[in-house]
Amino acid sequence: MEEIALRIRVYGDISLRKKARPVRKITKYHRAILSQMARLMYAESGVGLAAPQVGFDEAMIVADIGSGLYKLINPVIVSKQGAQAIEEGCLSVPGVCVKVKRAKNVVIQAQDEDGRPVSINAEDLLACVMQHEIDHLRGKLIIDYASLFKKISVRKKLVAMKQASKNEKMHQSSEKSCELQL
Repeated sequence: MEEIALRIRVYGDISLRKKARPVRKITKYHRAILSQMARLMYAESGVGLAAPQVGFDEAMIVADIGSGLYKLINPVIVSKQGAQAIEEGCLSVPGVCVKVKRAKNVVIQAQDEDGRPVSINAEDLLACVMQHEIDHLRGKLIIDYASLFKKISVRKKLVAMKQASKNEKMHQSSEKSCELQL
């Protein structure tokens, strides 16, 4: 199959705010997209990436916190427990870090790239990453969790990203200053 050239969409791109559609039938094309998403995630030093971040409107994510790559289709959080707050960055909102409160433990049900059902008991960092990426599938970004003060403090950066996204002339590399780049 031909190599698919993907690029990370940044804040202001309308694909980031659209709700992803469930994948009805997994094809070679879906497997190729997942592989390319993983390559791009690693190249950008991220630990997670969702299909809307590369302009695809289907429910697929990849994640790797250092313990192995997950390629998930139609992931759903079926239970949550506990609480944690981690300062998160996002490859689609470069240079912006937001402290986000999330569940400490989650159970995810999904399909792997071959269509087999999988259940993942994620805790701590992996739980955070899974919740972050599933947020992307619902059109939600870390900036949506930010306080009004934080939104005001990064307003210029967000306006610039939105304008650049409209013009599609900017390919901005993210600053790697957050604890977590997702």
